[in-house]
Amino acid sequence: MGGTPSPAPTRTGWGFDAHRLGGEPPLILGGVVVSTTRGVVATSDGDVAAHALTDAIFGAAVLGDMGEHYPSDDPRFAGADSLDLLGQAVEQAGAAGWRVEHADVTVIAEKIRVAPYREEMREQLADALGIDADRVSVKATTTDGMGFIGHDDGIAAVAVVTMTEAS
Repeated sequence: MGGTPSPAPTRTGWGFDAHRLGGEPPLILGGVVVSTTRGVVATSDGDVAAHALTDAIFGAAVLGDMGEHYPSDDPRFAGADSLDLLGQAVEQAGAAGWRVEHADVTVIAEKIRVAPYREEMREQLADALGIDADRVSVKATTTDGMGFIGHDDGIAAVAVVTMTEAS
């Protein structure tokens, strides 16, 4: 019969996370310390970029959500490294037959700046995802003064991952 082989099945996952600002420093995004004077209120290290990606992976692999795997009321996750949790999600997705191909994350914050840390964040996230940094996009935006983020009371992130069936 010949012809071009069919591409591997593909899935897309979407994730979201938000935390209130005001916890103990440092503020970590994408595995990188972006502020030594600010922090977030969270059980783990509160890395919203890593958390959004983790939920996106669980979604694409149909494995539930971050709260199911890492409940915030479980003391085992107090101060947990969010990149480690992200790596565990990648492993769980792999065990379910899926691998990450591409990741895109947007940090939403009013005063926290991502641009000076973007490349390091891409590298750290890529390492946790088990892919090359040229497959990881990190962006940032503000809410132009609107809502809890605009009033600088919180920070959020959204993420999308593309996964293919592992062969």
